[in-house]
Amino acid sequence: MKPIVAIIGKPNVGKSTFFNYLVGSRISIVQDTPGVTRDRIYAETNWRGRNFTLIDTGGIEPESEDIILSQMREQANLAIAMADVILFLTDVRQGVTAADREIALMLKKSKKPIVLVCNKADNFDKDKQEAYEFYNLGIGEPYPISATNAIGIGDVLDKIYESFPPKMQKEEEDTTIKVAVIGKPNVGKSSLINKILGENRAIVSDIAGTTRDAIDTEFENDKGKYILIDTAGVRRKNKVKESIEKFSIMRTLLAIERADVCLMMIDSIEGVTDQDAKIAGEAHEAGKGVIIVVNKWDAMEKETGTLEKYKKEVYDKLKYLSYAPIIFVSAKTGQRVHKLFDLINYVAEQNAIRIATSVLNQVINEAIAIVQPPTDKGKRLKIYYGTQASTKPPTFVIFVNNKQLFHFSYERYLINQIRKEFGLEGTPVRIMVREKNEKDV
Repeated sequence: MKPIVAIIGKPNVGKSTFFNYLVGSRISIVQDTPGVTRDRIYAETNWRGRNFTLIDTGGIEPESEDIILSQMREQANLAIAMADVILFLTDVRQGVTAADREIALMLKKSKKPIVLVCNKADNFDKDKQEAYEFYNLGIGEPYPISATNAIGIGDVLDKIYESFPPKMQKEEEDTTIKVAVIGKPNVGKSSLINKILGENRAIVSDIAGTTRDAIDTEFENDKGKYILIDTAGVRRKNKVKESIEKFSIMRTLLAIERADVCLMMIDSIEGVTDQDAKIAGEAHEAGKGVIIVVNKWDAMEKETGTLEKYKKEVYDKLKYLSYAPIIFVSAKTGQRVHKLFDLINYVAEQNAIRIATSVLNQVINEAIAIVQPPTDKGKRLKIYYGTQASTKPPTFVIFVNNKQLFHFSYERYLINQIRKEFGLEGTPVRIMVREKNEKDV
C-alpha cells in the first residue's frame, strides 16, 4: 500500500499552499464526473519513483481562543492515526509558539517519523537563520521553505522519501481482494462485518488500519482471500462542526482509495439519502468496483414486485451507478450475506478486465455502423480506433479527428455498447479522447 503523509500545523501556516503546490505540479486530476462533487482533501503524488498519498488537514479555523487547543489536538491525533510520515508545518516568521510546542509534544508521543518544515522563508538566506530556533522543539532538523515561491521543497520531499516504511514486495500480487464497507452511520456496516466474521470464523489476523476508528481484517473463506475495511468510525460528533465532518469524509475517502470493491450500504427503511448519494459518488469517481447492498431487508414489508420497484427507486436516485449490481441482505439475520462473496469476486474481476485491441475495435466499428457519429456544421466525427489504456477501472483511449465533435451523449452510447458486449458489471468505464490527424492513421 502507498505510504500516507499528513500535513499538520496550526491555522495559517500555509498547509494548503504547500499541498496545492504539490498537487498542481505533480498530479493530473482526472476530469470530474458531471453532477458529483468531490472535496479534494487528499491526493496521490510521487517523489523519486515512490507513490504516496498526501493529506491536507488545512482549513481548521478555531471559532474562539478557548477551543484552539482542542481542535489542534483533534487534528494532530487524526494525522498521527492515519499517517506513515507526519509533515509538521510551522511559520518561520512567527518563531516557535505555544501552539507549536503543544503539537510537537503530541507528535513525539506517536513515535512516527516527523519532518519539521518552517514555511514562509520567502527571504531565504535571512529566514534560514531564523529556522534554527525550531531545534528547540526537539523533533530534529527544521527545513526552511517558501511554499509560495517553491523554494526548498525538494529537500523536504527527499526527507519524506527517506522516512517512508520499506517498500513492500508485491505480495499483494496474490488474489487478495480489498473490500471497503461504506455508507452513512447506523446503516449496519459493523453488523455486516461481524456477521461475516462470526459465521465463517476464519480470521487470519487483525491489522491496524491506516485510519482511526477503522480496522482492516484479513479474512479467508472457500471463495478466496479478502481484506475487509470497516469505516464504521465515520460519523458526526456532537458540538464539533465542519472540521470533524471533513475528517469523517477523509476517512471514507481513504478507505475507498485503498479498496478494490466498495460495498455501498443503504438502509432499506430510509431509502437512498443525499448522504448516500455523496458517498456512492466518491466510490464511482475513484473508479472502484461497487456493489449496492440494501440492508435491513428483513424489516421491510413486502408484496409482489417490491424488490423490482425498490431497485428502480435506487437506480433513479443513483443514476451514475446504474452499472452496480444490487443485493438485498439482512446483516442481523444473515439473509443473503453468503452470496456477497461471489458478487465481490465477480465485480473485482470486471474492474480489472483487459480487452484485446482487435476485439475492442470490432465492437466500436459495429457501434458506429448502428449509430453514425455526430456531425456539427457539416463536420462529422471520425473514430479511427480505440485501445485499452488501463484497468481498475477499465479505461479506453479513443482516437478521433476532432475532440469537439465527440459529444457526451455519443460517449455514453459507446460505453453502453462496450458494456453490452463485455458485461463490465459493477465497474465504472472511462473513455479518454485523443485527436489524430488523417495522415497519422
